[in-house]
Formats: sequence, C-alpha cells, structure tokens
Amino acid sequence: MTSRPKNRYVLCLTNEGYPASLEPRKVYRAIPDAQGAKQGLVRVVDESGEDYLYPKDMFAPVTLPPAVQRAIATG
Repeated sequence: MTSRPKNRYVLCLTNEGYPASLEPRKVYRAIPDAQGAKQGLVRVVDESGEDYLYPKDMFAPVTLPPAVQRAIATG
C-alpha cells in the first residue's frame, strides 16, 4: 500500500521572468515531479491555478503547521 505524498510548500523568492504567474514572498503548493527535479525544476501551482515547472532557485521550501496547510487547501 502506497501513501499519498504530503503536500509540500515553497516560498517564492523572485518572479523574474514570470511576473503574471508568481508573486514574490507568497507561499505556493509544490507537486512532486522527479523528472523536473532532475533538471533543477520544481512543479508549482501558480496564480493561474495550474501547475507548471519553474527553476528551483526561485523558491525556498517551507514547513507549515497542519492547520495552516488545511486553511490553504480549502481557501
């Protein structure tokens, strides 16, 4: 039995090249993507509500308390 991957979150450090898609200092949900990670990319659900690959160095991983994760997921 495999468990569902936990939600991961990242903080946007810069939106250089993607001003319409990302907001600096905003927390985004990251989706595991092994192929993207091998290429230095992270899959992020951006302002469009869709997930796209972005350069990993544009983000910093963050750990959120479960209550905050629930609030983000339902908001």
